[in-house]
Amino acid sequence: MKIGLIQQSCSSDIKENQRKLERNIADVAERGAQLVVLQELHDSLYFCQVESVDNFDLAVSIPGPVTDFYSTLARRHGIVLVTSLFERRAAGLYHNTAVVFDTDGSIAGRYRKMHIPDDPAYYEKFYFTPGDLGFRPIRTSLGCLGVQVCWDQWYPEGARLMALQGADLLIYPTAIGYENSDTPEEQERQREAWTTVQRGHAVANGLPVITVNRVGHEPAPSGQTNGIQFWGSSFVAGPQGEFLYRAPKDKEENAVVEVDFHRSEQVRRWWPFLRDRRIEEFHGLTRRFMDENRD
Repeated sequence: MKIGLIQQSCSSDIKENQRKLERNIADVAERGAQLVVLQELHDSLYFCQVESVDNFDLAVSIPGPVTDFYSTLARRHGIVLVTSLFERRAAGLYHNTAVVFDTDGSIAGRYRKMHIPDDPAYYEKFYFTPGDLGFRPIRTSLGCLGVQVCWDQWYPEGARLMALQGADLLIYPTAIGYENSDTPEEQERQREAWTTVQRGHAVANGLPVITVNRVGHEPAPSGQTNGIQFWGSSFVAGPQGEFLYRAPKDKEENAVVEVDFHRSEQVRRWWPFLRDRRIEEFHGLTRRFMDENRD
C-alpha cells in the first residue's frame, strides 16, 4: 500500500488551512497514495495552549459541513483519508476525534482520543472528554486501520488492543513539540523518546506505524510560555521498527511511502509475540498501581 503523509504548519485561518490541505492531498494522491494521513487538529492552530471557552466555537458536528468537505476529497481522489477534528457532540460535550473516510467518501468510522493530557501548553482536559468508543480498529476498503491520536501513542496497551482486533496498521495523527525554554539536549531527548516508543509498538505487534505530526512555531496566546515549536519528524516504521521514512523536524513535507503487508505477515511468523503472551498473568494491568499490601 502507498501511504501519503502531510506534515504542515497551520494558521488561524481555517479556510486557508483547508485549502492548503486540499492541495497537499491532491499532490500525494497524484503520486499514487492510496491512504492519506493528516496531523492532529489540522484545521486550526493548536488552541489547547490556553484555556478559553471561546475556543469551543472551533468545534464541528460530525457529520456536518467539515466532514462533507473531507468526504468530497476522499471520493474525488479515490483514497482512504484519516482526518483529525474537534468534535462537538453536544453543548458542553466535546471530543478530539479522528474521522476516517473510505474511497467512496463515506465515513468508515471514527475514533475518539482516549488519553487526554493536561500539561503546560497542552491543556486538553479543559476541552476534550475522554473517548468512549474503545480501542477499535476501523475497517476500510484498503484494510483495518488501528487509528489513535497523539497522547495515545505513549501507551502500549492501546496499540496491543488494536493489534488483537486485526489492525493492519497503527496510525497516530499528532501535535507535539518543544517548549523553547528546554535545552537543545532535552528537546532532542524528548523527540527521540517519542519516536522510540512508537517504533516499539511496531516491533511488539509486528505492524507498520504511521505517525504524522505538525510543524512550525505557534505562539502562546496567553504569553505565559514561549509557545510550541512543533517538531515535525513524521515517520513510517516497518514491523521491526525500521524507518521506512522520516520527515524533517523543521519544514513542511508531503511524502508517499510504500508498506509491504506481506513483510508484516513474515515478521509475525518469525517473532510470534501474540502466541507467547501469558495472558493469564496480566490481570494486574487493569490496576492503577500495584501496592505492596495487595495480592
